[in-house]
Amino acid sequence: MAALQIVEAWNGPGRRDGDITVVTPRDNAAHPSPDKQAFEHWYFDAHLDDGRIVVAMLQTRELVHRKPGVEIHVYNSDGDRREAARQYTDADLTVSTEHCDVHVGRNFAKLTGEQDGLPVYRVAVAEDGLAFDLTFTAEVPPWMPGRGQTSYNDREFFAWVVGAPRASVAGTVTVDGVTTEVTGRGYHDHNWGVGDMKRIIAKWYWGRLYTEDFSLVYAMVHTQKKYGSHWSQPVMIAQGREVVFSNGEVEMTEGPTVFDAVADRTYPSWLRIRVPGALDLTLTVREIVHAHNLLEDIPLAASRLVKPIVNRLVGHPGYFRFRSDFIMTVSLDGERYERSGSTLHEMVALT
Repeated sequence: MAALQIVEAWNGPGRRDGDITVVTPRDNAAHPSPDKQAFEHWYFDAHLDDGRIVVAMLQTRELVHRKPGVEIHVYNSDGDRREAARQYTDADLTVSTEHCDVHVGRNFAKLTGEQDGLPVYRVAVAEDGLAFDLTFTAEVPPWMPGRGQTSYNDREFFAWVVGAPRASVAGTVTVDGVTTEVTGRGYHDHNWGVGDMKRIIAKWYWGRLYTEDFSLVYAMVHTQKKYGSHWSQPVMIAQGREVVFSNGEVEMTEGPTVFDAVADRTYPSWLRIRVPGALDLTLTVREIVHAHNLLEDIPLAASRLVKPIVNRLVGHPGYFRFRSDFIMTVSLDGERYERSGSTLHEMVALT
């Protein structure tokens, strides 16, 4: 069975890191592959002090058409959002295999140096009236779970490195020709791999949260039944600027489901993520920032007559970005820390 071939590359012992991997600039560089089902992207987001959230993704080969592309999202504090996406050709793409330096058309993201021993990135994107030019100065070292890769068989795999688990952000945001100087807090990660992820992955939860003294990043990834309904559940905790915890031995509980008409599917009202003796985190959904029915991206599948048939065959794929309240208890070196606050996180269901 495919499930027996799934390998998570933890350093050990078990599904955790006794020694946390030191991430190099090459880990966050391009990983080109000749495989027709290869994909790769660099993701950046920032929660700005003016209340807006901006997101950019630069793709060398995106998941659907396997072409270079750029996505930009701007979420306003009143709930309105603007989005822009554009596909490019391979001739418009330049990447480095030595460090983060990716150019898609005139858009780019690159490592520009270090500050206090941590990486600094510049991201400049502009499409369809939306643009930002932001510098992300990492406040926590780059991290990846183990050696950063989950292999589903001899060919298919998914890799993840977090280039900036927590960063200060400064620069400009432009919407329809109006440019403003901004500051805020940001995050950056990088994914690549080989395979048809909608055939491999059933759903995932992803997010992170920040307090004054702690940063936490997690990804709960569930495979399809044909891949053994396997959960990969890496969690990172940093205290100050030091990564102190990297573990996949997680117990996750999903709360009672709630139906959302926009995404045309249910979501859990809360998530609880536990690592016995180390972490107890509960995220309770307060509001939906963004809901999307993924079938709407396929015009024929979204039609009134065809949609019920597609739902029976593939389910109700959907995307959510939530704003949730959290309560977290962290136990480190005999000390117990209790923290609370609010954060954004996401759910993607492919069935």
